Amino acid sequence: MTSDSTPSGNTSSAGATATGWDDFEQRVSCEESLHADCEPLAWPPSPALLQQLAERNANVLAAIAALEERRADGGEDDSPLMQEMLRMDAKLSVLVEIVNNLLVPGSALPPRRLLRFNAIGALLPAGLAPAAGGLLRIRFDLCRSLPLELAAQVQRQFDDGRTFVAFAPLGDALGDAIERLVFRHHRRKVAGARQPVA
Repeated sequence: MTSDSTPSGNTSSAGATATGWDDFEQRVSCEESLHADCEPLAWPPSPALLQQLAERNANVLAAIAALEERRADGGEDDSPLMQEMLRMDAKLSVLVEIVNNLLVPGSALPPRRLLRFNAIGALLPAGLAPAAGGLLRIRFDLCRSLPLELAAQVQRQFDDGRTFVAFAPLGDALGDAIERLVFRHHRRKVAGARQPVA
């Protein structure tokens, strides 16, 4: 998670590009090594495709939120009911992992890439960005079989090979859901950094 690491060597100077990049930089972002790939997409995408992606992404983000919430609720209650719920939770975790492996075996996943994203766009490593417009697919470990699919357009390229892509308009609900995901990951990373090293 970061909001202050600006790549040097900007090779683009358009006003709209600067605005998209500036908006991206001013928001909290999630920086993680995730399974990600990108396929070419005719630009601009049709409203029907954007609507279809928005509906699918809303379901993906809801599933990820539910799984993350379930994992975060460790429960310190020693009551028999709580212990039974924790056992059921462990069984559900195993079931989710089995389904993930059946639907998307590890060998079929795209490689892990270090990328940084928020609801505005993403900073992608060399070789991941599309030539112009593309469909960026990000797979989270909790739910590898359901990728987040975002229509993205190249806005800015940097000398180090990284590329900033801006997402097609997401709508308020989907944008808010992505921001909540980013915030949860940011909060978890900050909490992990505060843990004393054993």
